[in-house]
Amino acid sequence: MKLNVPEDPVTGSAFTQLTPYWAEKLGKNKLTARQLSSRGGMMYCELKGDRVLTSGSAVKFMEGEIEVEV
Repeated sequence: MKLNVPEDPVTGSAFTQLTPYWAEKLGKNKLTARQLSSRGGMMYCELKGDRVLTSGSAVKFMEGEIEVEV
């Protein structure tokens, strides 16, 4: 816990790597996962071709805008 800020309850980026592996091992394209950390959480993952779609509960903590000149 850096700067006394708790880490994310679920690390979504990790599941983008784990999903293809477990999808192949289990012969499934849709998986439900639970992260067993102190803050924990659920993830729903779907392997679609070379992409992993993830979903779950989220809390918005920041909003912003970016301007890009073309």
